[in-house]
Amino acid sequence: MQKVVLDTNALLMPFEFKMNLDLELANLFGEFEAYVPGPVIGELKRSDSKHAKAALMLAGKYKRYETSTQGDAGVLEVAKALDAMVVTNDFILRRKMRAAGVRAVFLRSRKRLVIEE
Repeated sequence: MQKVVLDTNALLMPFEFKMNLDLELANLFGEFEAYVPGPVIGELKRSDSKHAKAALMLAGKYKRYETSTQGDAGVLEVAKALDAMVVTNDFILRRKMRAAGVRAVFLRSRKRLVIEE
């Protein structure tokens, strides 16, 4: 079963782009386990996004993985610990992931998730 780590903007995608995150992940992987790093919850609580509250509720349905590392480093730490892919549209994070050997899943054409090759 494929493990995926959801960063902050992955949790905002369903509300910003009107897409079903679970359905898109199921289309890519069949069965999957989704994890949300603890620091992502904090980011959503501090976010000014009008969708932050809804994204926080969505995050509650996934497994939480605590880490003391913040931001992108925390997301990468969790992905490495779980041998997971990361769902993100954050270009800077994707660049860091390539350097660290972590694969990314991102939103293409504002409607479907694809695995970065």
